[in-house]
Amino acid sequence: MSSFTKCPNLIVMPPKYATYRVPEQFEYHVGSEGSGEIICVPKGFITDGASIPKFAWSLIGGPMGRYAPAAVVHDFLYFKFYYRRRIADEIFYEAMGVLGVPLWKRQAMFWAVRCFGFIPWNNHRRRNVGKTA
Repeated sequence: MSSFTKCPNLIVMPPKYATYRVPEQFEYHVGSEGSGEIICVPKGFITDGASIPKFAWSLIGGPMGRYAPAAVVHDFLYFKFYYRRRIADEIFYEAMGVLGVPLWKRQAMFWAVRCFGFIPWNNHRRRNVGKTA
């Protein structure tokens, strides 16, 4: 079974930025622990949590719900391009399951990133053209 080494308690950055900082490194084991496929989110990584529009907060929740560690992993994958976008989105879906996010919410959030995730994905691509990891 997939797993997190620990679920981070994110540190809120100044409110005007609406971002959070990962206070210590954590890992997510894709597929199953011991699979050898590990995503390591470094200490200090900056995230905006789950990018849920404010109008949907009453239904889904805000940026830091139960799904927050999965959203951090997803943001990290979108920032680093270790996987194709579809795979990053599937890892997000899997990680939300590990965290016990209800099926209906996982599906809604998965389809939201499938439909609209190309926007941040392409923005990160444009910013990182010519840079090395």
